[in-house]
Amino acid sequence: MIPALNQEVRYRILKYVADHPEVTQRELANELGVSLGKANYCLRALMEKGLLKVRTFSTSKRKSAYAYILTPQGIEEKINVTYAFLRRKISEYDLLSREIETLTDEVRNLAAETGRSA
Repeated sequence: MIPALNQEVRYRILKYVADHPEVTQRELANELGVSLGKANYCLRALMEKGLLKVRTFSTSKRKSAYAYILTPQGIEEKINVTYAFLRRKISEYDLLSREIETLTDEVRNLAAETGRSA
């Protein structure tokens, strides 16, 4: 695990880069809602960890066109962080569902006590 990158950030970067390999750092920063510097830092950290590699296209009209490619290790990490992200979201959903049930019951009870309809 990369300490400075939490699971959600790694999930979002790996997913977006897998779906959009030719994304620019600026586009990635906008997509993630982070600064350009943080996007650069995150991509470098993932590359240093061996999860991403970068390919340049010298024939591109853009001065420095890159494609970010998930390595086999990066694909495995994407699977792991996706699963962890899903487990966390399911847990949050379950907690929220229970809270909604509790609040609904509370509103019904209060309405019954006051003679109002809920």
